[in-house]
Amino acid sequence: MKKQCYFSQHNIKFIDYKDTEILRKFLNPHGRILSRKRTGIAAKYQRQLATAVKRARFMGLLPFVAS
Repeated sequence: MKKQCYFSQHNIKFIDYKDTEILRKFLNPHGRILSRKRTGIAAKYQRQLATAVKRARFMGLLPFVAS
């Protein structure tokens, strides 16, 4: 059975880099972005998620590498 897209379910049109709680759901314990296969996110939102995570890392809201 196919997983539902989290962002489509919750009617989120744009992923904000300042919303770190949502972004952390899609990172593994090492701080890497999880794949679409694992999370079930649509391709459009996966691209937005990657950009948002990278922006949050650059602004210091998320770590580049978690130990």
